[in-house]
Amino acid sequence: MREKIEQLMGNLQQNGMKASYFDTTAEAKNYIVDTIGSGKDVGIGGSMTIMDMKLHESIRDAGNQIYWHWLVNTPEERNTAIDRANCADVYLTSANAITLQGEVVNVDGNGNRVSAMIYGPKKVMIIGGINKICNDSFEAMDRLRKDASPPNAKRLNRKTPCVMTDECRDCNSPERICNVTTIIHKKPGCIGEMEVIIIGEELGY
Repeated sequence: MREKIEQLMGNLQQNGMKASYFDTTAEAKNYIVDTIGSGKDVGIGGSMTIMDMKLHESIRDAGNQIYWHWLVNTPEERNTAIDRANCADVYLTSANAITLQGEVVNVDGNGNRVSAMIYGPKKVMIIGGINKICNDSFEAMDRLRKDASPPNAKRLNRKTPCVMTDECRDCNSPERICNVTTIIHKKPGCIGEMEVIIIGEELGY
């Protein structure tokens, strides 16, 4: 695994992204909070990794404003949080898959998460556990279908075939959550800095 991580770090950097690795969630959390500092507007895209880390709480406690639609209740508050997250100083989210070639692969329901990753915020930080590392884009797409989408659909109580079969069937359900798939091959030109942070633990979907 160490060789894979070194290969991944090098390819991410070749693709114009800053790359950081930490053995533990605690180390990564401290680094992220220190890097962001205080007095920032911080947007967050839907991420069980960030929720499980309670990263948003530490960032808020450091004196930053958090915009995350998971933390509000009304549709109006949700829309406001998404809009402000998309133009924040820093945008935090996770990845569904990261290939050894240094590509970041995601599937989204509404598109707000993936759109903010490629356009708007001044700095984007993408967090992923070692379970997200895939050999190539083919394996990454397979991971999206088997490991990412079904548990997310279950979490959201969606009535989709994958909830029953534990595997994406490319359904036509009105409650489908796999509507937008993106691959970041290189750092988008409009993003000031994009950093991928790998943690040596299994995290999220």
